[in-house]
Amino acid sequence: MKRVLPIFLVGLAMFLSSCLPIGTYSDGQQASATNPSGPPPGANNWSCKPSTALPYPVILLHGTGLNAAFSFQALSPMLVNAGYCVFTLDYGQIGGSGGYGLGDIATSASQLSLFVSQVIASTGAVQVDIVGHSQGGMMPRYYMKFLNGASYVHTLVGLAPSNHGTTLANPTTLSQLGLTAPAWSEQWTYSTFIENLNAGGDTVAGPNYVVIETSDDEIVQPYSSAFLTGTNVTNILVQNQCPTDNSGHIGFTYDMVALSDVMSALSPNPTYPQPVCSGYGPTT
Repeated sequence: MKRVLPIFLVGLAMFLSSCLPIGTYSDGQQASATNPSGPPPGANNWSCKPSTALPYPVILLHGTGLNAAFSFQALSPMLVNAGYCVFTLDYGQIGGSGGYGLGDIATSASQLSLFVSQVIASTGAVQVDIVGHSQGGMMPRYYMKFLNGASYVHTLVGLAPSNHGTTLANPTTLSQLGLTAPAWSEQWTYSTFIENLNAGGDTVAGPNYVVIETSDDEIVQPYSSAFLTGTNVTNILVQNQCPTDNSGHIGFTYDMVALSDVMSALSPNPTYPQPVCSGYGPTT
């Protein structure tokens, strides 16, 4: 296992570098202006106004080294078709590196803060819902805890979020692989960032927290580190719903069981009905 994980990380790094756009990010820019790939289908319609039935715009946040267009080709149109106003942010770029979600996570949280303000000003909403994958499900917790974001977030849904870090992000291993961007090492289980984020409790008062995770997560290790503790938390393991679901971390934003749970979490009265397990796993 000790040899397999570094090999996996090398493959992951090569994969991510092959599919990411190059551009320059500045604080406050809308996602469609920062990523040459553009937003996923239906997202970033700045004329969209939430309905009375669905009053919270939904912001989708990608994971480390990814982007919104790559991650949310399925979820964005699902939400739009259900009547939600959907927005995406490509955050955390370092210069012209071509990758997003790589910069200092606290700075990315500041970018999210500006983006939430843009969405609220544009839509007239009082709060937003956030759905984030991996770092995108963890980083908003910094915004909510340290940047006065709790009052602006109704529900945070994390898809395989790195809430308590991952043992895979050992700094020595990352250095050997050339993965030197701040966001990689900040997600190590024992990093100062993770310890600070979770000090005093996993949650803050006000928002609802929903964590959706897979036991086959090959990035967030152990997978249970994704889960949160708190009275305002719902933790979901997809294998408890569909035991044969074998989706891993990278493809989790295309897992139909997980997406069904997202739709339930965002509904006005979440009930989490048993998802349909035939056709489980990634949609592609």
